Formats: sequence, structure tokens, C-alpha cells
Amino acid sequence: MRKYIIAGLLVWMPLGITFLVIRAIVGLLDRTLLLLPEPYQPDNLLGMHIPGLGVLLAAILVLTTGMIVANFLGKRLVVSWEHFLARIPLVRSLYAAIKQIMEAVLSTDAQSFRKVLLIEYPRKGVWSLAFLTSDNLGEVQAKTSSEVISVFIPTTPNPTSGFIIMVPKDDVIELDMAVEDGLKMIISLGVAVPPWQKDELVVERQANKITPNSE
Repeated sequence: MRKYIIAGLLVWMPLGITFLVIRAIVGLLDRTLLLLPEPYQPDNLLGMHIPGLGVLLAAILVLTTGMIVANFLGKRLVVSWEHFLARIPLVRSLYAAIKQIMEAVLSTDAQSFRKVLLIEYPRKGVWSLAFLTSDNLGEVQAKTSSEVISVFIPTTPNPTSGFIIMVPKDDVIELDMAVEDGLKMIISLGVAVPPWQKDELVVERQANKITPNSE
């Protein structure tokens, strides 16, 4: 009975949680329809509520905004808007920090969060998963004796918090796993270990039961 209950939970729990998360996101985006004038809101025009229209509106808004700011005139408007925000004491610091983070994460040519690393933290002999955030540290690099990189060590099971540390590049092991697999491993408390294809030579040695010294 215990085996059957666990097997059933493994089927329904992921489906149920996924459904609840998607429904919460869709419900949140549907609230963006309230930004429209009341006579033009879909519920009033159609006489009924259609879930998901907020997602469509948000997608159209983001796409339209991107098309506008991608040209020369749009960029000038964005610059003018940012100059205006820079005059507001609290807003300028918050806006600048958020924009810098988003540019680092979403930029197609950025190296931030593109690699999963293995580092000895919090002490020697203890290994932790980390993500590369920057390899260009400016003054930090200039005032250290060795080449250092900035890495983010997330906490588990909530990877949105963690620690930023600067470590020597030579002390870092770069892993082959994708960033998504690294996040899954952290969120699952190390249970969801991504598959790894061993080197063909290692597989051959294990199959033939030979060691490097016997070659």
C-alpha cells in the first residue's frame, strides 16, 4: 500500500503543483486587464470572463514595447525617461540596480548564469554548487594577487537567496551540467541529480577492468 500511495503521489503532486502555479500566474496577469478603461475591458465587452487574456495582453505589451525601443527614436525616449528617473532619490537606485541585473541575466552575449561551477565552500573539503556571475571585477581584480571571478552560491530549497563570493579562478571546477539542471539539483535538496555521460575511456576501462597503471 505504501508503494502504491507513493507512486500515486509522484504522479499527482507535480501535476497539482504545476497547475496551481500556472493558475496563479495567469490570474496575476489577468489583473493587468484592469488597467484598461472599464468600457474596453474584455469582461464588459464580451459579457463573460475568459481566463488567459491577461497573458495575451502582457505578451503584446512587452513585444510592442520592445519593437518601439529597438529603433533610434525609441532609444532616445528610453534615455530621456531614465534621466527623469535618475532625479528621484530612491527610485534611481532601485531602478538602476534592477536594470543592471536584468541586462546581465537576459543579455544574449553575457556570461552571467551561463555556467555551473563547483567550489570548496564554506571550507576546504566541502563542495558547493555555484553559478558564474562575472569574470570582469575591475578594482577587485586589480587589488588581488590572483585572477578571481564572482560566483553566486544559492541557498536551498529557495535559490533566489544566497551569497556572492570572489574566488580564484584556479580553485573553481566547471561542470558540464546545464544551469537548469543545477537549479533542479539545488531546489530538490540534491535529490534530482542530472544524468552525466562519462568519458568513453573511463567506460572502456570499467568494462575491461583495467587501470591506468596497467596500460
